[in-house]
Parts: sequence; structure tokens; C-alpha cells
Amino acid sequence: MTTETKTLKAACPECDAEIVAAETPFVHEILPCPECGLELEVVVADPLQLLPAPEVEEDWGE
Repeated sequence: MTTETKTLKAACPECDAEIVAAETPFVHEILPCPECGLELEVVVADPLQLLPAPEVEEDWGE
């Protein structure tokens, strides 16, 4: 029996760099772009779809 790790790929919406996730990420997980450093939020895990993460606002957690 072999277990195969699925590699998921998507493009950064800002700079079009390839984002690779070795394991299936969780929805709402934040992944950094290796090229431009933009924080990306996983909106769909498989197939991998990313959007720019929302900015942290002052009233979060209050």
C-alpha cells in the first residue's frame, strides 16, 4: 500500500507567483506568498483557491 501526498498549487492574485501547499490546507488558513509576501487566505482547499487575507482591524477580538 502506498500513500501519496497531494501537492496543491495556486497563483498569487497580486504577483502571479506559484503558491504550493504540500498538505491540504484548512479553509481560512493564511499562507504567505514567497515572492511578494502578501498574506493569502485559503477560500477553497481542493482545488486550492486563494484571496488576499483581510486586514486586521482594531476592534477584532473585543
